[in-house]
Amino acid sequence: MEQDKNKTLHMREAIRLSVQNVESGKGGPFGCVVVKGGKIIARGANEVTLTNDPTAHAEVVAIRKACKELGSFQLDDCEIYCSCEPCPMCLGAIYWARPKAIFYANTKTDAAAIDFDDAFIYAEIERPIGERKLFTQQMMREEALVAFEKWKVSPLKTDY
Repeated sequence: MEQDKNKTLHMREAIRLSVQNVESGKGGPFGCVVVKGGKIIARGANEVTLTNDPTAHAEVVAIRKACKELGSFQLDDCEIYCSCEPCPMCLGAIYWARPKAIFYANTKTDAAAIDFDDAFIYAEIERPIGERKLFTQQMMREEALVAFEKWKVSPLKTDY
């Protein structure tokens, strides 16, 4: 029961951040918190228009702050609370950060209803590269593979 109460409090904080962001005019209606050991270690709100950074979604902002706080590029044993179901970019970032759980409030359908529609990105990911709307062309693979070959044998690498 106590754990459910804490989850509710964490989600309320993510939602509070989303509402505050709209009321302040700083960005879109999205908030996120990262929790470790039952304690919020980082907060994020959408900063896309504030910073002119299309990657500054609430989840990415919170992940960056949490990783800095932990001194790690992974969010081991952390939970992420999002005011809305993560978009494809944020979902990818969350998977790369490797938390133990994601919780969300609004759905991607709710977001689409207010013109935050990521359905086209999900559809584009499924298309063959040559059929995507954004022109995409592979080039210079053999030259680029040099870095991958060096990575495979590098004693300096940190696996992740």
